[in-house]
Amino acid sequence: MTKVAIVGGGPREHIPDLTVYVEEEIIWIGADHGSLSLLDQGIIPNHAVGDFDSVTAEEKDDIMEQAHQFKEYPAEKDETDLEIALRTAYKYNPTVLYLFGVTGGRLDHELINIQLLYPLHQKQIRGVVIDKGNWVELKEPGLHEVAHSDRYPHISYIPLTPEVSGLTLSSFYYPLENATVTWGSTLCISNKLISEKGTFSFEEGILLLVKSRDVIGGLNPGLV
Repeated sequence: MTKVAIVGGGPREHIPDLTVYVEEEIIWIGADHGSLSLLDQGIIPNHAVGDFDSVTAEEKDDIMEQAHQFKEYPAEKDETDLEIALRTAYKYNPTVLYLFGVTGGRLDHELINIQLLYPLHQKQIRGVVIDKGNWVELKEPGLHEVAHSDRYPHISYIPLTPEVSGLTLSSFYYPLENATVTWGSTLCISNKLISEKGTFSFEEGILLLVKSRDVIGGLNPGLV
């Protein structure tokens, strides 16, 4: 299993403690300012890519000196820094791709970054968007297992297609049996497991599995 993690240039206060993941064998890719976020947490990027227009000259020099591989692109280009990072990631044929630093900034960027989970899924890559308050994955029809997480105790299911049918939730505080969920429905928002593991299944459509936690009084930076 090959795991790759991309750290984008999103607001640093939304990026979780990345050192939690260093025990896994992960290839780290910094996209522009994301390379600096990695270094700030003591992680050396395997790749640092982008136009680096969001860092100072001194910061760029620091990234160049420490990253295993550094590649700078012109500011006027057809691809975003994140797309360049994704292209770099694909060279490793990953089975899992974590996306950090892709939320919390501009809403248009955040929405399209979440939609990136779909082309990743088409490439048979398990894509996961992670920030301090959320863990987001895409799921297709079938039976799936979900485990309780103290970091992200709330579980929601959001339809990515206009309709998701046959949704069944087992071992949840609010169980469901063969339900249909449509765009705009709040039926599957903010549920919880009643055991360490539960299952969900559905017959048609595409779902976003969102595991999250309440953030009180700001981003609570002391939590992962």
